[in-house]
Amino acid sequence: MSVDEKITELMNKLDEAKRGGGEKRIAKQHDSGKYTARERIEMLLDPGSFTELGTFVEHRCQDFGMEKNKFPGDGVVTGYGTINGRRVCIFAQDFTVFGGSLGEMHAKKICSIMDLALKTGVPIIGINDSGGARIQEGIDSLNGYGEIFRRNTMASGVIPQISVIMGPCAGGAVYSPGLTDFIFMVEETSQMFITGPQVIKAATGEEISYEELGGAAVHSRESGVAHFRAENEQKCFELLKTLLTYLPDNNSALPEPVDCIDFKESALEKLDTIIPTDSNKSYDVKEIIKAVVDTKTFFEIQNEFATNLVIGFARINGRVVGIVANQPKKLAGCLDIDSSDKGARFVRFCDAFNIPLLTFVDTPGFLPGTRQEHGGIIRHGAKLLYAYCEATVPKITVILRKAYGGAYLAMCSKSVGADQVFAWPTAEVAVMGPEGAANIIFRKEISQSKDPEGTRKDKIKQYREIFANPYIAAARGYVDHIIEPRDTRTVIIRALESLATKKESRLSKKHGNIPL
Repeated sequence: MSVDEKITELMNKLDEAKRGGGEKRIAKQHDSGKYTARERIEMLLDPGSFTELGTFVEHRCQDFGMEKNKFPGDGVVTGYGTINGRRVCIFAQDFTVFGGSLGEMHAKKICSIMDLALKTGVPIIGINDSGGARIQEGIDSLNGYGEIFRRNTMASGVIPQISVIMGPCAGGAVYSPGLTDFIFMVEETSQMFITGPQVIKAATGEEISYEELGGAAVHSRESGVAHFRAENEQKCFELLKTLLTYLPDNNSALPEPVDCIDFKESALEKLDTIIPTDSNKSYDVKEIIKAVVDTKTFFEIQNEFATNLVIGFARINGRVVGIVANQPKKLAGCLDIDSSDKGARFVRFCDAFNIPLLTFVDTPGFLPGTRQEHGGIIRHGAKLLYAYCEATVPKITVILRKAYGGAYLAMCSKSVGADQVFAWPTAEVAVMGPEGAANIIFRKEISQSKDPEGTRKDKIKQYREIFANPYIAAARGYVDHIIEPRDTRTVIIRALESLATKKESRLSKKHGNIPL
């Protein structure tokens, strides 16, 4: 065979690989509102930047007629390329080949590209569209999942891991995305669940649709499994590209700074009046965040889940920060089980990847009630405390209004390791709220008074004047400075600059035992 003939043979084999499961299956994929694995990679990566690896890998299964049914690539496309000039490793499961099911060689390809991402210190992106384990390959398929899970765990905190769910993701397949840092889902075409509707119906008699069981809306609002929800695949990739701009390549790097070219000083003026005079009235903490950070740089994460806590990335004077803030508009800003989990995981991600933490505090405490207590609020709330105590990145806290009890501590107080704590004049730092404190401290006087309600109000006012302000905390050194709200951005910029060279070590140990 001549060289020309060998090159022609190569071109034919490459064309075969690019056709995946064939035109009919590709058409069916398009009809269901989904793109193919290769189309998705082309949409996400910079044009012409993709280098494919493992193109001609095939399965080795000899059972159930599989020996006569082989496709180049074995149902997953792997390789590397760039996104806005930044190198990433990527794999995309091909639903047109065996329904994207995972077998031995399919898993080896994914493990190989994960290994490359770790060796080269770049983010790994996985596009999931799979029917789950390839049943014909039996235990080899299960072993493949285990190999992937182990690599997910080893890569955790070393390189950013991003999962994009663009089809079904069922059974054991959901645990790899569950081990990654961020999960994106697409409305109506993405589903994640351990057991499908048919199994649930057989086991419990309950009837439920795929979308109701594990759709993008459910995991964005109810379970908190998904971090981002997009209406279609193009917008999903746009969100992913935005997320990457806030992340470093690995845990030895810093997020890339940019020049701050757009900030309106006038936005800060409204901060002086944003806190209501009545401490029981709410406001939107996102207005404070957006006024303080560089214009249009706040990128919220999990904006539909546990909305009493706001988390996200932003830039301040061009530098990336991770923001955690109580939201008074929801549950008065109380911390609960879900918000504690949400905050703790985000804090730990920021700490792993050298992203300074900025915390805005306005919380009356942990949410009371038997549902919370029996659901384990002690254990879940401890996660947030643990995450802040463990973090060694720069930690800056701004107390806006209420900072009561254990929730004050859990929101990065000085005592759990905040480097610099600032308070607005509206701040109320105390063991508990004035109403509850007055009822306890002055119980006898109130009960013996001829006008119990009037006495109670007087005592609440007395307690508020003495304790519900930032000055006692400042006098003890728990607050570094009380600032005018309009000066918040300037103060934070200076704090970030002063902490840029921060170095803090922890006792040597294998790892801690976070209360999971």
